[in-house]
Amino acid sequence: MCGIVGYIGNNKAREVLVNGLLSLEYRGYDSSGIAILENNEIVVKKEKGRVSKLQELEGFNKLTGNLGIAHTRWATHGIPSRENAHPHLDNSKTFAVVHNGIIENYLEIKEFLIDKGYNFLSQTDTEVIPNLIHYYYQKNDDLKGTDRLLKAIQKALNDFKGSYAIEIISTLYPENIIVARKNSPLVIGRADNEVFIASDIPAILKYTNKFYFLNDGEIALISKNQIDFYDLSLNKHEKEIENIEMDPRTVEKEDYKNYMIKEIFEQPTAVKKTIESRLDLSNNCRFEDIDITKDYLASLKKIYIVACGTAMHAGLVGKKIIEKFTNINTEVDIASEFRYRDPIIDDKMLFICISQSGETADTLAALKLAKSKGAKTIAIVNAIESSITREADYSIYTQAGPEIAVASTKAYTSQVTLLAILGIHLAEVLGKYDIQEIKSLKEDIISLPDKIKEVLANENVIKEFASKVYNQKDMFFIGRGNDYNAAEEGSLKVKEVTYIHSEAYPAGELKHGSIALIDKGTTLVGIITESLLLEKTISNLEEVVSRGADVLIITNQTIENKDFKNIIKIPNINSLISPILSVIPMQLLSYYICEFKGLDADKPRNLAKSVTVE
Repeated sequence: MCGIVGYIGNNKAREVLVNGLLSLEYRGYDSSGIAILENNEIVVKKEKGRVSKLQELEGFNKLTGNLGIAHTRWATHGIPSRENAHPHLDNSKTFAVVHNGIIENYLEIKEFLIDKGYNFLSQTDTEVIPNLIHYYYQKNDDLKGTDRLLKAIQKALNDFKGSYAIEIISTLYPENIIVARKNSPLVIGRADNEVFIASDIPAILKYTNKFYFLNDGEIALISKNQIDFYDLSLNKHEKEIENIEMDPRTVEKEDYKNYMIKEIFEQPTAVKKTIESRLDLSNNCRFEDIDITKDYLASLKKIYIVACGTAMHAGLVGKKIIEKFTNINTEVDIASEFRYRDPIIDDKMLFICISQSGETADTLAALKLAKSKGAKTIAIVNAIESSITREADYSIYTQAGPEIAVASTKAYTSQVTLLAILGIHLAEVLGKYDIQEIKSLKEDIISLPDKIKEVLANENVIKEFASKVYNQKDMFFIGRGNDYNAAEEGSLKVKEVTYIHSEAYPAGELKHGSIALIDKGTTLVGIITESLLLEKTISNLEEVVSRGADVLIITNQTIENKDFKNIIKIPNINSLISPILSVIPMQLLSYYICEFKGLDADKPRNLAKSVTVE
């Protein structure tokens, strides 16, 4: 869950590395650092806190070397501190390393190295990497040139258990950066006489649109005008470069204060692009890239939808749509729990996983398990050429564009939109559906971008409500059916960016215990978008109002009760996709509570965007 950057070329590495780190701060922001080769010495600058703190260090702006590596950290081993920040050096200060991932057996390796006379300055797992490379380098004195270096790195990598994306530089090889990966993302960008390395494309997109995507078990030996690729047996192989067409402006804040509010207001465009990629009214949904036949669907016993966090909440909405139109039992599971309950999986099951980044470690592990047991796998992902897309049998992309804020907004609404279209597609393949019902749902999906704009027009009303409740210690969200699924996502947004304790409950469950938490002045958000459930949910809301709660209602229904003072009206929409609209007021509420509290909406404490460790 850290961000790494590297550069080799003719320009000052410092400038490229800092720009990359600022782009990757959503991956971790408790500390950062750079290592630059200057006059055959590795100069390391690192500091606790944001990248801006790093830039303030004495001598930082005087670094002129044109080869370097950099890192922004989300702590896994050791507290956030200068000592634990990357890069890490070996004892001889010959090798410097930055690392994303976890070396699970680092304590065993550390004990081995201590026994060999090595000392350690940090609490991290990463510090064993440069020291183990140095140990093997000393042992391989029969080899010459880069062969000796590659052999030392190969031996070290073979000793590691866990995950890694690693960049290595050495005073002994001032013309090279060496990188390797296993279960952690790494891309290499090419330009004329310079090479850029990063965890994510957006970090280096302003410099090039030509990329190599490193696979698990690959090593790359990089100079400014050549890249050689090897497997873990050090067999050299060729690799094709890919052109990625992406507008660099999509990763800029433009005139917005921060990325979260920008991405909330990008939802009409993100959803529109997602719809246009797969759906029009005159034809069946377009999924020619997925081999799903009528006979295959008819043979299925179950569909699994597996994801984490916000993506899992999208899956809960998708479950209802898929079950309704296919009549196939669909189960939503949290990826971090999925593998450990020994799930029943075989070739009569379809596995759908959802991930914004395509790098979510638990989701990737669940996907690999499903494949190993014969299930056909589909990935719903926002990031092209990510690890999950390369592992899944089929990948379908949301068209949300890069999402930088840690709290997901436009990715969620795009995921639900794509799941709805996929559910319709499966119905069309089976050939068992109500033509008018499907046509009506398609029309509602196509209307979503304009209806999202209508919801966003409530911004100031929601901001006003936020100004009254931002000092709350607890908040509650309730709804029934899909409204409860939306409530879960709304509650998560509050937790993520406001640090207010928040819970979501099915409205009908209030009387079974949780109403004991309601007191005078407690803030509760109720969602009502299903007419059949209107009266029952109103009754639940009256119960909490009578106990002194301050209630905000998000609804597309007509409510006459004068006890409800705060009502946000949203447009009518098919209840199957209503969370796409009802979640937006809750996104705005979370954002403005965060603003009133003076917090950083883009970088909530303890969180990072891409969860690449289990």
